[in-house]
Amino acid sequence: MGARVSRALRNFNLEQRAHGEIGRQQPRPAPRHPGTEALLQQQLHDNPQVNEVHIKSEKLVSFLKDVYVDSTDAPSKKLLIDEKSKQVPEYRLPKATLNHEPFGIKRVPKGKLSIVEALTVLNNHKLQSQVWTADKIAEEYSLELQYVKGLLEFFKPFEIKLLPPKQDKKEQITAR
Repeated sequence: MGARVSRALRNFNLEQRAHGEIGRQQPRPAPRHPGTEALLQQQLHDNPQVNEVHIKSEKLVSFLKDVYVDSTDAPSKKLLIDEKSKQVPEYRLPKATLNHEPFGIKRVPKGKLSIVEALTVLNNHKLQSQVWTADKIAEEYSLELQYVKGLLEFFKPFEIKLLPPKQDKKEQITAR
């Protein structure tokens, strides 16, 4: 009920109010301080070209009419992205899987590894680095060589460092 009343009041005499707003003059600039009047007059006297900015020059208007611009836009990035997304990705069968793998991965996009494959690659390289080189891994799993080198350099999940316990002499506290 309240919405109907407020809507009726909001729309009351709407057309006449709109015409009033349209017919209203533009806002006047704020009045200048009387102390700055002398400075403004001196600036206008020293720089007469300031007033020339507001005068319409027929010479400049004719120059503008003679200008013809013909431009073509470069293809937008969005179109390029759409074209790439329309390409059908190539898949390959996984090289290593677990029998109880929760997601049941049946195919892997070329250029990518599943988690099981990544761990297998890292383990094979660690155990037999002469056989499993970066080149062979890139060829076997359809990966780019630079990514394989980065994988082998920065991912070391099987490195375990054991720190020896501190050998402090401990005193036994006896009850008195």
